[in-house]
Amino acid sequence: MTRARLAERLAARGAGRVLPASLDAESDSGSGPGGGAVREAAVLAPLIDRAGGMSVLLTRRAESLREHPGQICFPGGRAAPGDRGPVDTALRETEEEIGLPRRRVEVMGRLDACVTGTGFRVAPVVGAISEPFALDELTLDEREVAEAFEVPLAFLLDPANRARRAAVAQGRRRTFWVIAYGDRYIWGATARIAVNMAEILGGER
Repeated sequence: MTRARLAERLAARGAGRVLPASLDAESDSGSGPGGGAVREAAVLAPLIDRAGGMSVLLTRRAESLREHPGQICFPGGRAAPGDRGPVDTALRETEEEIGLPRRRVEVMGRLDACVTGTGFRVAPVVGAISEPFALDELTLDEREVAEAFEVPLAFLLDPANRARRAAVAQGRRRTFWVIAYGDRYIWGATARIAVNMAEILGGER
């Protein structure tokens, strides 16, 4: 996947949808828990342009966090009053969490938004990072991030590497994606966003 192809795929996708984290619904009206208003958030899906092919930068949340401890996610977080939109939120939060300067990120476009079960509407922003780049350049906020690691983009684009799973939460049956990469498990909203990225960049229907 070249940068030109990446930009072409993102530009050709048309109007974005709002996706639920659960696969039991085809779309989401944008309401939060109990029908309340959602809170805005944004994440960055950083694609590192390696000589051997692009990879995706992901993080693992600190175990000490109250919400979603130890889960794998894209860097990002909730919108702040001074943010100038989802791109600004994603770049600011990424720099705060893992120390990746926004000047290193070439914003390529956006994926479909995803509403989470915790009441956030997450806007995923796709950005490319050029080499030379090494993970040890990052400065992780240890209060929030336990580690940062890479997954080959080709791995995430391959439908064979994802599976549907179901669980009952708060009395409701929910179906969600799970992506196993070695001993790491990507699931929930992060997997939903990753699959959406694969659908858009891989040309899936």
